[in-house]
Amino acid sequence: MIDTSGLLKPTHASAEKMPEMPLVTVSMAAFNAERYIAQAIESLLAQTYSNFELIIIDDGSTDRTREIINQFSDARIIKIFSDANRGLITTRNHIASLAKGKYLALLDADDFAEPDRLAAQVEFLENGYADLCGADHYTLNQVTGEIKKSKQRHSDADIRALLSVCSPVCNPAMMGRAEIFKQFPYQPQYTHAEDYCLWIDIALAGYRFANLKKKLITYRLHSSQTSVKHYQEARDVFLNAQLRYLTGLGISEAYTPRALPFMQRIYYGAKFIKLINMHIPDISVAVSMELYARFQFRGNGLLTPFTRFERLCVSLYGSMLGKMNKK
Repeated sequence: MIDTSGLLKPTHASAEKMPEMPLVTVSMAAFNAERYIAQAIESLLAQTYSNFELIIIDDGSTDRTREIINQFSDARIIKIFSDANRGLITTRNHIASLAKGKYLALLDADDFAEPDRLAAQVEFLENGYADLCGADHYTLNQVTGEIKKSKQRHSDADIRALLSVCSPVCNPAMMGRAEIFKQFPYQPQYTHAEDYCLWIDIALAGYRFANLKKKLITYRLHSSQTSVKHYQEARDVFLNAQLRYLTGLGISEAYTPRALPFMQRIYYGAKFIKLINMHIPDISVAVSMELYARFQFRGNGLLTPFTRFERLCVSLYGSMLGKMNKK
């Protein structure tokens, strides 16, 4: 049940008639986002695709966030203001429960979208290629101003495989069937790593993922992000979730990827590559190499060419065995 205590009544940004049934609901949770939220909203109002509603919940901000939200007067914007800070998980789940769209798109209040973001993802999902899709993206370091291009993997198999060691999708770039987000709400026990935990729950339920080969959002990096402020707590939640994912795939915790001495990683690493290729067909060799790299120590210096050769050989061997014995 969604706790609505402390929430003011939802309001539309203008009296202009809203579409009866928008195809897309965009979810934007905001807390003390006065520096960035205007750009985030503007990037959505500039979309080439227009059949969407944007639900913004200001989660008890103490800065000018609410004032800035109220400066926008577009009928597609639904504004909800909370008198108390209820937290990101509760806020995102509340938005999902209100969504009228067939699809739910995520965008954080400190990020911004390219003009064709919604159009590209709607076309992909409407064609039935996946149940959820993210995209390549830019990363903007708010301190240095440096902009980097992401290096995503794009197929369902590669994304599922990489979930065993990381979160291979950019959360604010994700769009998926709204019913999935309603069936799998964010869980409070996974605070600080709730995104990763959500994706593994959805993956274990058999839904299909993809990342589009197009940069559709800019993701900001700054010191006030939860992932920066709560790194150790997030790491602890991640490790527990990682184990849950591996066992859910049928892989023993003995093969959890971690740095090991040479002989041990040859045994456990190769076995892990074999097992994950058995349980997830069509993983690319490049991703198998990424997975095996987690068994190797970093900073090899002069030995780097040898560790890369080892990575290639073991990955090819494990992949071949996995494909021969796939489930």
